[in-house]
Amino acid sequence: MKKTISIILLLVAFQCKVSAQSKVAATKLGDRIEITINGNLFTSYILSEFEKYPFFYPLNGLSNASVTSMRNANYPHHSSLFFGCDKVNGGNYWQEGLERGQIISLRADIIESGAERVVIENECIWRRPGADAPIKDKRLIIVTSPSKDKYQIDFCVTMEMLMDVIIDKTNHSLFSARLDPDLAVTNGGTMINAEGATGEKGTFGKVSAWIDCHGERLGKTEGLAILQHPSNDWYPAPWFTRDYGFFSPTPMYWPENDTNISLKKGELINLKYRVIVHAGDHIEAGIAQEFAKYQSE
Repeated sequence: MKKTISIILLLVAFQCKVSAQSKVAATKLGDRIEITINGNLFTSYILSEFEKYPFFYPLNGLSNASVTSMRNANYPHHSSLFFGCDKVNGGNYWQEGLERGQIISLRADIIESGAERVVIENECIWRRPGADAPIKDKRLIIVTSPSKDKYQIDFCVTMEMLMDVIIDKTNHSLFSARLDPDLAVTNGGTMINAEGATGEKGTFGKVSAWIDCHGERLGKTEGLAILQHPSNDWYPAPWFTRDYGFFSPTPMYWPENDTNISLKKGELINLKYRVIVHAGDHIEAGIAQEFAKYQSE
């Protein structure tokens, strides 16, 4: 009898553990991959040939509203959560105008889906009319839900130089997020880095392992953090920040010679970022502790 009860208790405990795990799934629908967490849309990875580059939108938080925004007034090139670069061998792989340059998805495969994580492999080519492609990149995207109040994207990209590449000094570069205006500093939100400096004034041009932005919306506090992995080339990159809700870790605005960054044909640049969409502020979300875990991975 006691043995039977013990078995039943073990089965109940196992079932509780399974039910507590978030189910993360991906479905390819035309030119996008939709990613759901427990049946609710978290984000779509947009791969349209009519867009400047692949990007994530929306990025739904715990309030079920996107913590990011896009097509903002004077900044239509801010597409939620994205990766690109301006001034690459005379091309522009960041701002609007496909004729100036475009990052085109060649392949996007769902490797894992339906359990505790989604894994996507994506290959892209950087092209513009009348010029040879300067860069191709391979992306590994992993989406998880570490807890009921955190959603996570790991974005790993390897850029291969297909020729000698010069990237002139630019603030339009690499992995970037445009926050929803409701959460921005200009509307009462908080932008804070790993050292505790806040706002554009305290974070602009400063090297830091991470930045978190959060604010109150619909009666709840929620936010978005970007973490740089210590293995990255150029780590720790300084941050280009704006109080209206833009933030990006990038060395391209602060090159060593103050003019450009030079890369040789065949050179590989490896970059890894972790994005955490969370409830609460940076302390409640434990962003410092999350970085400590991330840097050991």
